[in-house]
Amino acid sequence: MIKKSNLYFIAFTIFIIINLFSLVTRAQQKTNTNNYAEKVNTMIGTKGKGKSPQEMYLEAGFTFPGATYPFGMVQFTTTFFDEDKGFVVNQLSGAGCPHMGNFPTLPLNGQLNSSPNDMKAFKPQYHMEKAMAGYYKVNLGSSNIDCELTDTKRTGMAQYHFSDTVKQATIVIGSGINATKITDAHITITGPGKCEGYANGGSFCGIKTDYRVYFVAEFDVEPISAGTWKNEKVNPSSTSEDGENSGAYFTFNVPANKFIHYKFGLPYVSLKNAKENLKAENPGWNFPAIKNNAIAAWNQYLGKVEVSGGNNDLTIQFYTHLYHAFVHPSISSDVNGEYMGADNKIKKAEGFKDYTEFSNWDTYRTTIPLLAMLAPKETGDMMESLVKFAQQSGGGFPRWVMANIETGIMQGDPTSIVIANAYAYGATGFNTKAALEVMRRGAEVVGTKSQNELTRPQLDQYIDKGYAQASMSLEYNSADFAIGEFALQTTGDKTLYNQYLRSAQKWKNIYNPDTKWLQSRNADGSYRGQNDDMREASYKTYFWLVPFNLSKLIDTIGGKQFAEGRLDDYFKRLDADYGQTWYAAGNEPDFHAPWTYNWAGAPYKTQALVRRIMKEQYENKDNGLPGNDDLGAMGAWYVFAGIGMYPMIPGYAGFSVNSPSFTHIKIHLGSGKSLVINGGSPTRPYISSLKVNGKIWNSTWIPYSLIKNGGNISYSLSEIPNKTWGTIVNPPSFNK
Repeated sequence: MIKKSNLYFIAFTIFIIINLFSLVTRAQQKTNTNNYAEKVNTMIGTKGKGKSPQEMYLEAGFTFPGATYPFGMVQFTTTFFDEDKGFVVNQLSGAGCPHMGNFPTLPLNGQLNSSPNDMKAFKPQYHMEKAMAGYYKVNLGSSNIDCELTDTKRTGMAQYHFSDTVKQATIVIGSGINATKITDAHITITGPGKCEGYANGGSFCGIKTDYRVYFVAEFDVEPISAGTWKNEKVNPSSTSEDGENSGAYFTFNVPANKFIHYKFGLPYVSLKNAKENLKAENPGWNFPAIKNNAIAAWNQYLGKVEVSGGNNDLTIQFYTHLYHAFVHPSISSDVNGEYMGADNKIKKAEGFKDYTEFSNWDTYRTTIPLLAMLAPKETGDMMESLVKFAQQSGGGFPRWVMANIETGIMQGDPTSIVIANAYAYGATGFNTKAALEVMRRGAEVVGTKSQNELTRPQLDQYIDKGYAQASMSLEYNSADFAIGEFALQTTGDKTLYNQYLRSAQKWKNIYNPDTKWLQSRNADGSYRGQNDDMREASYKTYFWLVPFNLSKLIDTIGGKQFAEGRLDDYFKRLDADYGQTWYAAGNEPDFHAPWTYNWAGAPYKTQALVRRIMKEQYENKDNGLPGNDDLGAMGAWYVFAGIGMYPMIPGYAGFSVNSPSFTHIKIHLGSGKSLVINGGSPTRPYISSLKVNGKIWNSTWIPYSLIKNGGNISYSLSEIPNKTWGTIVNPPSFNK
């Protein structure tokens, strides 16, 4: 007979077990719910829409589907251009020209029967099985090889699974091959299943990018034979090769478990650093552990914005675009702190981590404000990296950096805006005094360069006449405004602030009162054709590129009603190409334009239009982007559109309002506080009322100062437009 005390003990034990089980279950459910990496579809943006090649370049996302790490050096993936070559080690997200794609590798069944040459003849059939943040799995259909890819910050790892009938397999690694044309390359087989080498960077958009990337690689199975190739010739038992269209191959007896693992380490400094990076970050052969670590890192970053209340497609798109915003800039310093400077000398990053891959003409508008809000420490290091790059490269800021090369692509002075935006939105951990000195040098000293590229082309005319070529001049205006704001925020110097605020108003010098458009002018003051000197967009796009003084711009053309009509005409189409005079959802100079209705007295049109763009121009498909992602610029645009706030004014922290697409949003700010946004809706676009921190809010502008330390924004939305809400108080404009 069981004693009564024992019955109590048994009952208590059962109670504890049940509760522990419940806690574990809830914890598992929470973990599963918060696996944000699973909500990323890395296939979005990897295809075009089937137009001509040139049109496809412009309207395709140019993203890559493979594995990368948040701000990682490695992108282990197929490329947008050359899937035939296999899996490469570096690729930019959304850059619309062939580039990088170094050291492609591909597993093959059997022995190597002929030279891989440029590796384009393989034409593997990729059947995608999993494409998520930090992990990529495809089956090579013709050979039935399962390929799983993952990575750390500076290394990559593959797990190749061969079919039961395969007894031998060969894995090729191209050294003298990338997505363009390279001549300086070398590979050496250093031991059984080991190799190392280097290659130069080829080109980008026709511009030579002569950086050098190093790698070391190894397998967990000892090969039965190995060799090299160059062009059409296979060299069995050779241990080294140089030059274009060359590489190494390794042939194996496939082990009983049918798995062969491959891993590599990268740096842009030396082979010694490649080995150190691999040893520090990826010393063993535990593929699941490396994969899980990458997924955990992505969950940490993606979890900085929690959204709920949207359908599955909307949620997948949101987290995919947030993912794209966290891919670049990329770490460039190695585990020992070394990196290759802009002067082509090895540097040591002390007190910061060095970053590269700066598409600043694109990212100043969206990505940098978002990163500064969510990851201020990393963003501060990125700004320090840009300051160091300027100091090492001639004293001026670069516009578009790949590895340690200023490519000079695009126009304006975007890095001044990048740094001003980063600081304004919370990334303050960099040398602001040095940054301001570089900003001023580029804006005031004719001939200032970064490497071989002028920081501000036509600066002499801009200073003397008050204008440069139209679109370039407008970019300088925004940069001048941002420099003034940065000076005021970091030094309190109102005289300097006013100097740059006055310079920012030079847009008035290219206003043609006869046409009521902004137009390029010749040096003698005569106006050029309406569409002359408009970079990658039309004059109707660039007209609205005065985001810091839209009220004066609108008054200049005849007031809000006239401006509203002009905007209505502009937004009749959302898919214009560079030469057409409508809105182009996939083009950076257009990004801010939908919010211009907030200055034109028709906020309800902004609210409807942003939803229309998200619905018509973005999809959860491989061709679901309206243009090049441009290193997260488009991804960050979608994130801001989805949470209902857009960072409109360069260097001035605050948001132009639209309606959020999710019923509940929680943003974990870099300050350690949370901003909660409630009341959004995927189906109701129109704002009926709004509260900020519990107070009724009737403005379409929310200063970041009100919410940067946490807060609450509550929307009441409707299917019917409220044409008066937000029209009484004008959002900020800065005139002088």
